[in-house]
Amino acid sequence: MPAAPLQKPVPGRLFVWVKRLSWIELTIFSALILFWLLPGFDTETMVFGWAHGLGFVGLCVVIWIAAVRREAPYTLLAATLTPVGPVGSVIGIELIERRGWGVAESPNRHADCPESAAE
Repeated sequence: MPAAPLQKPVPGRLFVWVKRLSWIELTIFSALILFWLLPGFDTETMVFGWAHGLGFVGLCVVIWIAAVRREAPYTLLAATLTPVGPVGSVIGIELIERRGWGVAESPNRHADCPESAAE
């Protein structure tokens, strides 16, 4: 079916994990920046640097799997791969959830949103 590749993704169960992992990675990244800026925290900088490096790679893999399974748009992966990393993924997720950017209308969305049920 030629139209299938052009369909917009619909957030699913894996998208929830993408959101959680993005916030965890953003917290680790923020701690890394904090310890890097403050003098005398060389060990903490190294630990959070490793945690951020491995966590960021894991986050990108999970987002890529979600995009392949059509549960997240590829633009979310692109936003994550920007120089700001997990900040880009959190912003992308917020735009997807609040504005519906890059995703199709979820059939469960109207049942979850009280303001859309009133329409």
